[in-house]
Amino acid sequence: MGGGSAFKLESWQMITLALLLMLGSFYAGTLFRQNAPNYVSQLSYNFSFPGISTFANKVELTYRRTPLVIPETGVDVCPLSFNEYIPCHNVSYIQTLLPSLDTSRREELERHCPPVQQRLFCLVPPPRDYKIPIRWPISRDYVWRSNVNHTHLAEVKGGQNWVHEKDQLWWFPGGGTHFKHGAPEYIQRLGNMITNDSGDLRTAGVVQVLDVGCGVSSFSAFLLPLGIQTMAFAPKDGHENQIQFSLERGIGAMISAIATKQLPYPSSSFEMVHCSRCRVDWHENDGILLKEVDRLLRSNGYFVYSAPPAYRKDKDFPIIWEKLVTLTSAMCWKLIAKRVQTAIWMKQEDPACLQHISEQKLIDICDAADDSKSSWNTKLGNCIQVRGMQTNAPKLPSKPDRLSIYSESLKKIGISQEEFTSETVFWQDQVQHYWRLLNVNKTDIRNVMDMNAFCGGFAVALDSSPMWVMNIVPATMKNTLSAIYDRGLIGAFHDWCEPFSTYPRTYDLLHANHLFSHYKECGEGCLLEDILLEMDRMIRPQVTFFISVICCSCLSIKNINLCYILQE
Repeated sequence: MGGGSAFKLESWQMITLALLLMLGSFYAGTLFRQNAPNYVSQLSYNFSFPGISTFANKVELTYRRTPLVIPETGVDVCPLSFNEYIPCHNVSYIQTLLPSLDTSRREELERHCPPVQQRLFCLVPPPRDYKIPIRWPISRDYVWRSNVNHTHLAEVKGGQNWVHEKDQLWWFPGGGTHFKHGAPEYIQRLGNMITNDSGDLRTAGVVQVLDVGCGVSSFSAFLLPLGIQTMAFAPKDGHENQIQFSLERGIGAMISAIATKQLPYPSSSFEMVHCSRCRVDWHENDGILLKEVDRLLRSNGYFVYSAPPAYRKDKDFPIIWEKLVTLTSAMCWKLIAKRVQTAIWMKQEDPACLQHISEQKLIDICDAADDSKSSWNTKLGNCIQVRGMQTNAPKLPSKPDRLSIYSESLKKIGISQEEFTSETVFWQDQVQHYWRLLNVNKTDIRNVMDMNAFCGGFAVALDSSPMWVMNIVPATMKNTLSAIYDRGLIGAFHDWCEPFSTYPRTYDLLHANHLFSHYKECGEGCLLEDILLEMDRMIRPQVTFFISVICCSCLSIKNINLCYILQE
């Protein structure tokens, strides 16, 4: 399974997870304690498992060597000051690149991964007084202050009810810049605008939303009761740690920026793209960023724009608004509502209109796109894609029926409906085994990542549980992510030769099915040890689980101090 290869259930021996490791050197000495305020107060850590050597991990800033060398004492622990280390969004490294970046288009906010020899190769520690995260659904409203100990957003956005300090906690009242009285009222207003006051976003057919510049993701949090999944993103910028707050709350989000490259999501994946004071200059550069929104929206999808140009008449806002109206008209979008501080356009899939506009030289039509390829590290195109016959594709049902949809995109890349169904059935059964063997309360797990999601069967098997899944399709594999979105799920393209765009300690469970075998021949930066180190950075200490379905009884990885015990 994976990467478009046939999923043959009969070729699998039933693999059962017996126990999940955890980490001699990774969080040594704190893994089994309720609190770990003195995690790096010692110079070394000693830890042992029965039958496994004792390791004394050192606190030392260590860089990746080529060839890779792991100390006999185990992987070093980074100094405490690196507790929020994000390799591909490292401000110090990006500053060295500034002369070569197009800062007028905010290219510095995108991913910029250092060369392998400049990457840290040490275990990222938690901050002092790190606590087990508060569990969902309470975490929607409250998280531990010590886990995200940054005050800037509370200071500058407290008046808009983004976040407030409350004793040892951060409290999220549910507000935002354009909905300081609460996201539920704002969400209902959007539904009224789209349906002429006759329904809500759910009845308007919205299932998946892309939230641009999401803040602390209160908009996403209050869409969940409507059964609407949101892929939220924001850059690592002056609004410090907004994505860290989002993930600590248990809301699906990642670090990203819309600047010079396509976002890592497939075409035609969202019924709505939302921008509430998202600080994106949509009117600049011939509207190239709006054309990326057009790529991502499904036919008859909505672009929601809550920002000063939609309602203010001072400064340059009227000029910006006129540019937006001109650009959206040239893209054959229709302004369907403008109320209070919000404007909403509908993307009309009208090839004849686009052809007419193109003939008038008002807009360029893209060359035929190969949707079987991933939108990963791809430059933005200053053009509009015309879907042609795809316009007549049947409308997708609402959830939960959408979960069982066999997407036509799978047929185009050689994955049959039988293979699709087999994968779904397999994970329904396998997940039940996982729960029995892990013996945990499902409410202990909220943030899940499937690192090699194939058709999304693992996420579908978890859909009835109180958790969300970030479905990752490796960029070097066939594009099955389009089919995952057609099932009403969310995810992103990624290349595991590079670190992921997230903060440390943001996932409760990582699932890696046939991931390592895919990267075994990919060379430096893609080694098993590199991927495992990144997994350790992403996973939360103490109450975390890592499931790796590999056909072997025990994986011993040099001296990296991990043991995965699996039973065939």
